[in-house]
Amino acid sequence: MDCLEGMKRLPDECIDLAVTSPPYDGTRVYNGFQYDLNATGKELFRVLKPGGMAAMVIQDQTKNFGKTLTSFRTIVDWCDNIGFKLFECVIYRKNGTEGAWWKNRFRVDHEYIPLFLKGERPAYFDKGPLKIKSKHGGKTMTGSGNRMTNGKTTKTVRREINKTKCRGTIWNYLMAGDKDSIKRKHPAVFPDAIPLDVILCFCPPEGLVLDPFMGCGSTAIAALRAGRHFIGFEISKDYCDLARQRFEKEGHYLF
Repeated sequence: MDCLEGMKRLPDECIDLAVTSPPYDGTRVYNGFQYDLNATGKELFRVLKPGGMAAMVIQDQTKNFGKTLTSFRTIVDWCDNIGFKLFECVIYRKNGTEGAWWKNRFRVDHEYIPLFLKGERPAYFDKGPLKIKSKHGGKTMTGSGNRMTNGKTTKTVRREINKTKCRGTIWNYLMAGDKDSIKRKHPAVFPDAIPLDVILCFCPPEGLVLDPFMGCGSTAIAALRAGRHFIGFEISKDYCDLARQRFEKEGHYLF
């Protein structure tokens, strides 16, 4: 069903985390279905628990050598008019595809993942599963001199480098469509690792994850792999069928 109709059936403050990628800017054909990002944001804000998070994978279309700014307008709208805070905006780094960039533009190697927060601080936050290997992990090195607001530099220190570190705000996902033949029948997919990482970081064990634009079910599958529950809405029966096929392949079943 339409996600707005579906979310209106949910009670207030019942969702721990939302992870989605809306059919933005008409960059793909979605069988003619329409959507309203402002109305979607309002319903997400209502159903999220205090401290709940909403992660959105989004990018802008290029028209007449200019970006549409849909991503930026949505971020400002959800924060200024709906009540979210922008916890962070992560850069999803990917392998760009050939196109007009060949002669006229730069190749686009990224999308945005704005992380929206309802309330004062995240109710659950564990970036441990997201950490990456440190280049000099295990070594003892001298450094860490920082520039202060008055222009002076703090003293350097000598310390052992941790074997892992925070990945920061650039998240690398260079695996395209995950080599899943069923998944690739959908016109626009993101790597399953994206929702999995967001879920592990922001959704408590046994928590409830929502995807209002479920598509072929990547968020739902990631939720089950992470031991969380999920609710997903998808208006296209064809895409629901793809999600069911992926669940059957995984050994799970949708009812």
